[in-house]
Amino acid sequence: MDQQTVTLITGANKGMGLEIALELGQRGQTILVGARNRERGQAAVTQLAEQGVQATFIQLDVTDATSIAQAAQQIKTDYGYLSILINNAGAAFDQHQAPATLPTSVMRRDFDINFFGLIDVTQALLPLLLEAPAARIINISSMMGSLTASLMPGAETYRASAVGYQASKAAANMFTVQLAKQLAATDAAITVNAVDPGMVATEFGGSSAATAQARGAKTPAEGIARTVALATRPTLIQQPSPTHTGSFLGNTKRDEKTKLVFSSLSMRNRHYYS
Repeated sequence: MDQQTVTLITGANKGMGLEIALELGQRGQTILVGARNRERGQAAVTQLAEQGVQATFIQLDVTDATSIAQAAQQIKTDYGYLSILINNAGAAFDQHQAPATLPTSVMRRDFDINFFGLIDVTQALLPLLLEAPAARIINISSMMGSLTASLMPGAETYRASAVGYQASKAAANMFTVQLAKQLAATDAAITVNAVDPGMVATEFGGSSAATAQARGAKTPAEGIARTVALATRPTLIQQPSPTHTGSFLGNTKRDEKTKLVFSSLSMRNRHYYS
């Protein structure tokens, strides 16, 4: 009997995280709903059950070391391994604020969730990922972390002013690259990639979903296509290789549901993260 694919999604009680849980659950994966708030997490599990997906709630605050350790122990006790980690939890506390006056205390909040929290969760769960026959780490990122795009007048990122959020995503992208290189060098059967879902109509950053959609944002179901492709392509899950790790799947208009295109983060493609 094939081993079940156990997938943990952080920040999965709403928005894109919940949509990812639904889609992957419908494809047969064992879903662990990571959420800070127990009531909201349990409500998400109930909502998934109503749509035919049996999921388990994992209380997980990515900014709390004790919460992370307890979540890792629960997964170890219940399953003994983890197949896929999707670092979806994120925040933007500094949108539309001038960098010259933005308090560093606000930027630290961005980094605590988007960078340090992502690293703490990944490091705590890495031993369980190593126990799986083949595993994947998928970091939900953003084109807003690109220095190059931020200097291009024609790019949407050029108009953005959220230095804390943007810098935290750039830092998370670098962690993605470095961890991928380390694991590839040890022949670990784990791939590490970053995904930009594009602008998605959720309540992320304090905007209402309706407001975001009015600005041309995708629906959550549309925004998760790249992540789902990364989490379900058999060749990537069963036969990880250096050509499928350390990559950034950018926000393009091509149909990623049928064609998954990787953009290498190696030095020969330094135009993206230079």
